Amino acid sequence: MTTTARKPVVVVLSGAGISRESGLKTFRDGDGLWENHKVEDVATPEAWARDREMVLRFYDQRRLQLDGVQPNPAHRVLADLESDFDVRIVTQNVDDLHERAGSTQVLHLHGELRKVRPEDDPGLDDAGTFVVGGEVVPGPSVGLGDVCPRGVQLRPHVVWFGEAVPMMEAAMETVSFADALLVVGTSMQVYPAAGLVHCARSGCRIAMVNPDASSVIGFESVVDDFIQAPASEGVVEWARRLRIA
Repeated sequence: MTTTARKPVVVVLSGAGISRESGLKTFRDGDGLWENHKVEDVATPEAWARDREMVLRFYDQRRLQLDGVQPNPAHRVLADLESDFDVRIVTQNVDDLHERAGSTQVLHLHGELRKVRPEDDPGLDDAGTFVVGGEVVPGPSVGLGDVCPRGVQLRPHVVWFGEAVPMMEAAMETVSFADALLVVGTSMQVYPAAGLVHCARSGCRIAMVNPDASSVIGFESVVDDFIQAPASEGVVEWARRLRIA
């Protein structure tokens, strides 16, 4: 009787930088605005309570923008690695570029842009476990009056500032299985996501890809390989090194 060898587990922590190279803007671009909106006006529970229509319109525009971009080489090479590795992606991004590139194991820390849920549903079941997914957006846009079967207004299935991050426990567990860990497109300065690198087990080789040399500051003791390059270049180089290691 023969057994199939276990594929090495590769975990990728991805952030806004990898999506930016596909043409998606983030709230951290330059002046701290997200598509000319202050974050507190479109991505907080208070903003939702104050002006639901504006928040819904903002996310409609983000979905339209997402339709106009494609995965870049960084997304695609991560998907290609699945032929040789057990690749598990933990992303802070709410877009679907990893999935569209072909990645099959993607955990979204902050929700998903193409999904919605009732505004009274925190995304948790009765046991306090995060219910992954929400509901697919019921059309090209979501407006006031678009409700779930219970008659409750639908809201974006996105974790806003000031809300808990229900997928953190699952993300921590995922990182703990890693034989190799890549941090790409994120400075890892925002907690709780920044703490995920410390969940890697002893012996896990940790790499970081970022065009900003200062992004590794504070993580020198845990990062084994730092590649100073944009994601679309650096991830390709990291994958090349991973395959020949």
